[in-house]
Amino acid sequence: MTPEQRNIMRQRENMRRQIMTRDADSAVRDSGLQLNPQERARFESRYIQERRKVEQSLRQQIQTERQKEIPALIQQLRKEFQLDEPGKGPVSKPAPSAKSGR
Repeated sequence: MTPEQRNIMRQRENMRRQIMTRDADSAVRDSGLQLNPQERARFESRYIQERRKVEQSLRQQIQTERQKEIPALIQQLRKEFQLDEPGKGPVSKPAPSAKSGR
């Protein structure tokens, strides 16, 4: 990995952490709880832990749904491109015929 790629990865990770921290702060505010600094840190830690679980579960669900949809997509594209092939077939066939006629 080039230094530039590592830098981009670092920037993305930092951005992800900032977003997660901002969301955790927002969750503390939205909860309405009055927490001391230690409790707040525990709350934020648990929020982040549970949020990761939720996001992992959602990624898995999306992956499962994607895998269900892919075969139908491939079939649809196969039909679409098979319809295109007959129209393209005669156009590409005369070239080999002309060569074989030489």
